[in-house]
Amino acid sequence: MTDMAKSTGQQHPAARTGGPGQRRGGRDNNRGPDRRGRGPKRGKPGRDGDMDDMKETVITINRVSKVVKGGRRFSFSAIVAVGDGKGKVGVSLGKANEIADAIRKASEGARANQFSVPIKNDTIPFKVEGRFAASRVVLRPAASGTGVIASGGVRAILEAVGLKNILTKQLGSKNPHNVWKATVEGLKQLRSVQDIAAKRGISVPEVFGLAKPAEKAAAEPVVEEAAPVAETVEAENDE
Repeated sequence: MTDMAKSTGQQHPAARTGGPGQRRGGRDNNRGPDRRGRGPKRGKPGRDGDMDDMKETVITINRVSKVVKGGRRFSFSAIVAVGDGKGKVGVSLGKANEIADAIRKASEGARANQFSVPIKNDTIPFKVEGRFAASRVVLRPAASGTGVIASGGVRAILEAVGLKNILTKQLGSKNPHNVWKATVEGLKQLRSVQDIAAKRGISVPEVFGLAKPAEKAAAEPVVEEAAPVAETVEAENDE
Protein backbone atom coordinates (compact mmCIF):
# COMPACT_ATOMS: atom_id res chain seq x y z
CA MET A 1 0.00 0.00 0.00
CA THR A 2 1.43 3.37 -1.02
CA ASP A 3 2.09 6.26 1.32
CA MET A 4 -0.76 8.25 -0.30
CA ALA A 5 -3.19 5.40 0.34
CA LYS A 6 -2.04 5.20 3.95
CA SER A 7 -2.49 8.92 4.47
CA THR A 8 -5.97 9.07 2.86
CA GLY A 9 -7.19 5.75 4.29
CA GLN A 10 -8.20 4.43 0.80
CA GLN A 11 -7.48 0.93 -0.44
CA HIS A 12 -5.42 0.27 -3.54
CA PRO A 13 -7.57 -0.81 -6.57
CA ALA A 14 -5.67 -4.10 -6.97
CA ALA A 15 -6.23 -5.00 -3.34
CA ARG A 16 -9.88 -3.96 -3.50
CA THR A 17 -10.69 -6.24 -6.43
CA GLY A 18 -8.63 -9.15 -5.14
CA GLY A 19 -6.14 -9.12 -8.02
CA PRO A 20 -6.45 -9.29 -11.78
CA GLY A 21 -8.08 -12.75 -11.78
CA GLN A 22 -11.05 -11.98 -9.59
CA ARG A 23 -14.19 -9.88 -9.71
CA ARG A 24 -15.39 -7.70 -6.93
CA GLY A 25 -16.73 -9.72 -4.06
CA GLY A 26 -14.11 -12.46 -4.50
CA ARG A 27 -15.58 -14.17 -7.61
CA ASP A 28 -12.94 -15.65 -9.88
CA ASN A 29 -13.11 -14.65 -13.55
CA ASN A 30 -11.85 -18.08 -14.59
CA ARG A 31 -14.87 -19.86 -13.17
CA GLY A 32 -17.01 -19.19 -16.25
CA PRO A 33 -19.88 -16.85 -17.04
CA ASP A 34 -21.98 -15.54 -14.17
CA ARG A 35 -25.68 -14.78 -14.05
CA ARG A 36 -25.30 -11.80 -16.35
CA GLY A 37 -23.37 -13.81 -18.95
CA ARG A 38 -24.91 -17.28 -18.98
CA GLY A 39 -23.73 -19.98 -21.30
CA PRO A 40 -26.09 -22.23 -23.30
CA LYS A 41 -29.69 -22.20 -22.09
CA ARG A 42 -30.83 -25.12 -20.01
CA GLY A 43 -34.15 -26.92 -20.04
CA LYS A 44 -35.83 -27.22 -23.43
CA PRO A 45 -33.59 -28.33 -26.29
CA GLY A 46 -33.30 -26.27 -29.44
CA ARG A 47 -35.96 -26.53 -32.12
CA ASP A 48 -33.66 -28.82 -34.09
CA GLY A 49 -32.81 -30.99 -31.07
CA ASP A 50 -35.08 -33.91 -31.94
CA MET A 51 -35.59 -33.15 -35.65
CA ASP A 52 -32.04 -32.97 -37.00
CA ASP A 53 -33.08 -34.82 -40.16
CA MET A 54 -35.47 -32.04 -41.21
CA LYS A 55 -34.34 -29.83 -44.08
CA GLU A 56 -35.17 -26.14 -43.61
CA THR A 57 -35.11 -23.73 -46.56
CA VAL A 58 -35.89 -20.01 -46.48
CA ILE A 59 -37.90 -19.23 -49.62
CA THR A 60 -38.08 -15.45 -49.32
CA ILE A 61 -37.69 -12.60 -46.84
CA ASN A 62 -39.61 -9.37 -47.24
CA ARG A 63 -39.22 -6.06 -45.38
CA VAL A 64 -42.42 -4.20 -44.58
CA SER A 65 -42.52 -0.56 -43.49
CA LYS A 66 -45.34 1.17 -41.66
CA VAL A 67 -45.51 4.96 -41.66
CA VAL A 68 -46.45 6.34 -38.25
CA LYS A 69 -46.23 9.71 -36.57
CA GLY A 70 -42.56 10.45 -36.13
CA GLY A 71 -41.15 8.14 -38.83
CA ARG A 72 -41.36 4.57 -40.11
CA ARG A 73 -41.50 1.23 -38.37
CA PHE A 74 -39.92 -1.72 -40.15
CA SER A 75 -40.84 -5.38 -39.76
CA PHE A 76 -39.94 -8.55 -41.65
CA SER A 77 -41.86 -11.52 -43.05
CA ALA A 78 -40.27 -14.85 -44.02
CA ILE A 79 -41.55 -17.93 -45.87
CA VAL A 80 -39.86 -21.18 -44.80
CA ALA A 81 -40.24 -24.74 -46.12
CA VAL A 82 -39.40 -27.67 -43.84
CA GLY A 83 -39.32 -31.33 -44.93
CA ASP A 84 -37.69 -34.65 -44.12
CA GLY A 85 -36.93 -35.60 -47.73
CA LYS A 86 -39.11 -38.72 -47.39
CA GLY A 87 -42.54 -37.40 -48.31
CA LYS A 88 -43.35 -34.98 -45.49
CA VAL A 89 -43.29 -31.21 -45.94
CA GLY A 90 -44.68 -28.05 -44.38
CA VAL A 91 -44.60 -24.41 -45.45
CA SER A 92 -45.49 -21.39 -43.35
CA LEU A 93 -45.20 -17.60 -43.10
CA GLY A 94 -43.69 -15.82 -40.09
CA LYS A 95 -43.69 -12.13 -39.19
CA ALA A 96 -41.59 -10.28 -36.61
CA ASN A 97 -39.60 -7.12 -36.03
CA GLU A 98 -36.32 -9.03 -36.53
CA ILE A 99 -35.31 -11.35 -39.36
CA ALA A 100 -34.21 -14.16 -37.04
CA ASP A 101 -37.51 -14.10 -35.16
CA ALA A 102 -39.50 -14.13 -38.40
CA ILE A 103 -37.59 -17.18 -39.66
CA ARG A 104 -38.03 -18.94 -36.32
CA LYS A 105 -41.80 -18.34 -36.31
CA ALA A 106 -42.12 -19.53 -39.91
CA SER A 107 -40.09 -22.67 -39.16
CA GLU A 108 -42.20 -23.54 -36.13
CA GLY A 109 -45.38 -23.05 -38.13
CA ALA A 110 -44.08 -25.22 -40.98
CA ARG A 111 -43.15 -28.06 -38.61
CA ALA A 112 -46.61 -27.92 -37.02
CA ASN A 113 -48.46 -28.00 -40.37
CA GLN A 114 -46.67 -30.82 -42.18
CA PHE A 115 -48.52 -33.19 -44.54
CA SER A 116 -47.59 -36.34 -46.44
CA VAL A 117 -46.98 -36.52 -50.20
CA PRO A 118 -47.02 -39.91 -52.02
CA ILE A 119 -43.79 -40.58 -53.93
CA LYS A 120 -43.44 -43.19 -56.70
CA ASN A 121 -40.03 -43.85 -58.26
CA ASP A 122 -38.69 -40.49 -56.95
CA THR A 123 -41.51 -38.58 -58.68
CA ILE A 124 -45.23 -37.90 -58.25
CA PRO A 125 -47.84 -40.52 -59.27
CA PHE A 126 -49.77 -38.34 -61.75
CA LYS A 127 -50.12 -34.80 -63.11
CA VAL A 128 -51.78 -32.17 -60.92
CA GLU A 129 -52.39 -28.43 -61.09
CA GLY A 130 -52.53 -26.24 -58.01
CA ARG A 131 -54.32 -22.90 -58.00
CA PHE A 132 -54.34 -20.02 -55.56
CA ALA A 133 -55.61 -16.54 -56.43
CA ALA A 134 -53.99 -15.58 -59.76
CA SER A 135 -51.20 -18.19 -59.59
CA ARG A 136 -51.17 -21.66 -61.11
CA VAL A 137 -48.50 -24.32 -60.70
CA VAL A 138 -48.50 -27.42 -62.92
CA LEU A 139 -46.67 -30.52 -61.61
CA ARG A 140 -45.90 -33.41 -63.97
CA PRO A 141 -44.14 -36.74 -63.27
CA ALA A 142 -40.79 -37.22 -65.01
CA ALA A 143 -38.52 -40.12 -65.96
CA SER A 144 -35.47 -41.07 -63.96
CA GLY A 145 -32.54 -38.70 -64.52
CA THR A 146 -34.67 -35.66 -65.35
CA GLY A 147 -34.03 -33.83 -62.09
CA VAL A 148 -36.12 -31.12 -60.47
CA ILE A 149 -37.13 -28.71 -63.23
CA ALA A 150 -38.40 -25.84 -61.10
CA SER A 151 -37.30 -22.50 -59.70
CA GLY A 152 -37.87 -20.26 -56.72
CA GLY A 153 -40.21 -21.38 -53.98
CA VAL A 154 -41.52 -24.32 -56.00
CA ARG A 155 -38.06 -25.89 -56.15
CA ALA A 156 -37.46 -25.39 -52.42
CA ILE A 157 -40.73 -27.12 -51.54
CA LEU A 158 -40.22 -30.06 -53.92
CA GLU A 159 -36.67 -30.66 -52.67
CA ALA A 160 -37.93 -30.59 -49.09
CA VAL A 161 -40.47 -33.29 -50.02
CA GLY A 162 -37.73 -35.51 -51.44
CA LEU A 163 -38.73 -35.53 -55.13
CA LYS A 164 -35.80 -36.03 -57.51
CA ASN A 165 -37.49 -36.11 -60.92
CA ILE A 166 -40.35 -33.73 -61.71
CA LEU A 167 -41.42 -31.16 -64.30
CA THR A 168 -43.13 -27.92 -63.23
CA LYS A 169 -44.54 -24.80 -64.82
CA GLN A 170 -45.60 -21.54 -63.16
CA LEU A 171 -48.51 -19.73 -64.81
CA GLY A 172 -50.12 -16.43 -63.96
CA SER A 173 -48.93 -14.35 -61.01
CA LYS A 174 -45.38 -14.87 -59.79
CA ASN A 175 -46.11 -13.50 -56.32
CA PRO A 176 -44.12 -15.79 -53.96
CA HIS A 177 -47.00 -15.99 -51.46
CA ASN A 178 -49.47 -17.16 -54.11
CA VAL A 179 -46.92 -19.49 -55.74
CA TRP A 180 -46.08 -21.48 -52.60
CA LYS A 181 -49.75 -21.76 -51.66
CA ALA A 182 -50.59 -23.02 -55.17
CA THR A 183 -47.74 -25.54 -54.94
CA VAL A 184 -48.98 -26.84 -51.60
CA GLU A 185 -52.53 -27.06 -52.98
CA GLY A 186 -51.29 -29.16 -55.89
CA LEU A 187 -49.28 -31.52 -53.66
CA LYS A 188 -52.30 -32.07 -51.41
CA GLN A 189 -54.27 -33.36 -54.42
CA LEU A 190 -51.92 -36.34 -54.83
CA ARG A 191 -53.13 -39.76 -53.70
CA SER A 192 -51.45 -43.16 -53.67
CA VAL A 193 -53.00 -46.15 -55.43
CA GLN A 194 -53.68 -47.79 -52.07
CA ASP A 195 -55.70 -44.75 -50.93
CA ILE A 196 -57.74 -44.72 -54.15
CA ALA A 197 -58.44 -48.47 -53.94
CA ALA A 198 -59.54 -48.20 -50.31
CA LYS A 199 -61.83 -45.24 -51.08
CA ARG A 200 -63.50 -47.06 -54.00
CA GLY A 201 -63.70 -50.37 -52.16
CA ILE A 202 -61.81 -52.36 -54.78
CA SER A 203 -58.44 -54.06 -55.05
CA VAL A 204 -55.26 -52.44 -56.35
CA PRO A 205 -55.21 -54.45 -59.66
CA GLU A 206 -58.78 -53.32 -60.39
CA VAL A 207 -57.69 -49.68 -60.18
CA PHE A 208 -55.49 -50.30 -63.25
CA GLY A 209 -58.27 -52.20 -65.07
CA LEU A 210 -56.87 -55.67 -64.43
CA ALA A 211 -58.92 -58.76 -63.59
CA LYS A 212 -59.97 -59.58 -60.06
CA PRO A 213 -57.87 -62.04 -58.10
CA ALA A 214 -59.11 -65.59 -58.61
CA GLU A 215 -61.63 -66.51 -55.95
CA LYS A 216 -61.58 -69.95 -54.46
CA ALA A 217 -64.49 -72.03 -55.70
CA ALA A 218 -66.81 -73.11 -52.94
CA ALA A 219 -66.72 -76.84 -52.32
CA GLU A 220 -69.97 -78.54 -53.30
CA PRO A 221 -71.54 -80.80 -50.66
CA VAL A 222 -71.28 -84.57 -51.41
CA VAL A 223 -74.71 -86.34 -51.52
CA GLU A 224 -74.80 -90.10 -50.92
CA GLU A 225 -76.85 -92.07 -53.45
CA ALA A 226 -79.80 -93.96 -51.95
CA ALA A 227 -80.17 -97.70 -52.69
CA PRO A 228 -82.93 -98.65 -55.22
CA VAL A 229 -86.32 -99.28 -53.56
CA ALA A 230 -87.08 -102.48 -55.55
CA GLU A 231 -83.90 -104.24 -54.41
CA THR A 232 -84.67 -103.39 -50.80
CA VAL A 233 -88.24 -104.92 -51.02
CA GLU A 234 -86.98 -108.18 -52.63
CA ALA A 235 -84.37 -108.63 -49.92
CA GLU A 236 -87.05 -108.31 -47.22
CA ASN A 237 -89.35 -110.94 -48.95
CA ASP A 238 -86.54 -113.50 -49.21
CA GLU A 239 -86.00 -113.30 -45.48
